[in-house]
Amino acid sequence: MKRPVGSITRGTTGHNRLRRADRWIAAVYARLLAAARRPLVVDLGYGASHVTTLELFTRLRRVRPDVEVTGIEIDPARVAAALPFQRPGLSFALGGFELPVERRPVLVRAFNVLRQYGEEEAWQAWALMRSRIDPAGAIVEGTCSEIGHRASWVALDASGPRTLTLSARFTGFGRPSDLAERLPKTLIHRNVPGEPIHALLRDLDRAWAAHAPYSAYGVRQRWLATVQTVAEKWPVAAHPPLGGRARWRQGELTIPWAAVSPSR
Repeated sequence: MKRPVGSITRGTTGHNRLRRADRWIAAVYARLLAAARRPLVVDLGYGASHVTTLELFTRLRRVRPDVEVTGIEIDPARVAAALPFQRPGLSFALGGFELPVERRPVLVRAFNVLRQYGEEEAWQAWALMRSRIDPAGAIVEGTCSEIGHRASWVALDASGPRTLTLSARFTGFGRPSDLAERLPKTLIHRNVPGEPIHALLRDLDRAWAAHAPYSAYGVRQRWLATVQTVAEKWPVAAHPPLGGRARWRQGELTIPWAAVSPSR
């Protein structure tokens, strides 16, 4: 067996840490899962505990009852610890960004696995994963806080990155730009003047401040007003499954990758 591609992470994880991303995946890719023949989903880099892989499995089975989920870890000890929790449709395996599974997955969730890499290495990891997914498949790669209250993720397909999503619990931030510390690796160091992601976060903060009076009706109403204002200038997804009030009410905002793609 070839050496897995990647490096061992800290492995920090916990119950419901990835709930926000899972909820988005289940909504956005429900049709993809429904249309796939024998859909396989990979949870890459699940960490020191199998729990978030099990949660993903449980949530996606509500969408597609026969979906199979494989948790992949680069640390043999973590794989060994997870094996007793296997069940029909849920498995664990040793590997990395090369995605060593029996068939091409229709979905890959990879969270908190690229923070320790350089930006160029993150682009390379994206390219390798993209080469291993089903032609119609997708990758959701992102970062979240320790308890999952702040998160962001990029959705990619075989052609490249497609969207960026910012997501936060309404009690989890003081202003939208607080999410900057959880940007994906390909963007986190681009939050500087002159870069599109910096301009987006700046405009979110300005709209957030302008709509402070909405706080009297709750933080959710302030967020909705903020997103609607920013959508006048930025191509914020405004229709299901990526956008619209139902998603905004969850503390989310999704925007085409082209709008925030870093200057290279």
